[in-house]
Amino acid sequence: MGSFIEVKDLYFKYEEEQDGKEPDFALKGVSLNVTRGEFVAVVGHNGSGKSTLAKHFNAIYLPTTGDIFVDGMNTKDDDRVFDIRKKVGLVLQNPDNQIVAGVVEEDVAFGCENLGVPPKEIRRRVDEALKAVDMYEYKLHSPDKLSGGQKQRIAIAGIIAMEPECIVLDEPTAMLDPRGRDEVMTTITKLNRENGITIILITHYMEEAVLADRVVMMDSGNVLLEGTPEDVFSRVELLKRHRLDVPQATELCYKLRGCGFDVPASVLSEEECAEAIIKLIKG
Repeated sequence: MGSFIEVKDLYFKYEEEQDGKEPDFALKGVSLNVTRGEFVAVVGHNGSGKSTLAKHFNAIYLPTTGDIFVDGMNTKDDDRVFDIRKKVGLVLQNPDNQIVAGVVEEDVAFGCENLGVPPKEIRRRVDEALKAVDMYEYKLHSPDKLSGGQKQRIAIAGIIAMEPECIVLDEPTAMLDPRGRDEVMTTITKLNRENGITIILITHYMEEAVLADRVVMMDSGNVLLEGTPEDVFSRVELLKRHRLDVPQATELCYKLRGCGFDVPASVLSEEECAEAIIKLIKG
């Protein structure tokens, strides 16, 4: 299967000077492919370039040098920007910045109306999108009365209704409590597994990244590592040298191994960690 999104030797720097100095490159030669239907998590600490990269996928930012292709279309091609944004939807960190209407179903319909979708088709899409994020029963509610997790699911529904092939989520759970984070991650995983939507999740929560098919670890504007969650998070020493985190379960097992206990290096979840410790006690 070919690449749906192709990033080729991407360099990007912001135009504004900072403290009278020429800005450094925020992205430095990033190359990356995303396959149709894949779930990719892009992780890294603040300033690593992950959110800057996210805004390149639907042409909000354009490369300083290098290219990004979305389904064969170059994001630098002004004539294709509308088509690119129909294929790649972007969900931002703060759902309040994306909610524009006073009623949930009207908000979800907003993007479709801008695309010129006929009213009957909008009705169908809105209902299906709300069902996809388990928010159909709230369709006549005011978004102001919803929790943070519910608002973010409404923001995601608004993107789903536009029927993109890919959804890019830029730290969508950063402002949510643990329950809200769980709600949003369940929704994202379901959209990928059941609806076949390509997901690119930008996050600094390593426990979210373990749900992806592939993890891209960024550091100082470069791709440091990429691979399955098991491959990436088993490189604990390398990640620590770059001041990068690993899931808490992985960290605990790493420390146990350092104390001489025989536990696996590839533990990612709390369940796997508990299992490994039970085996250790029984052994």
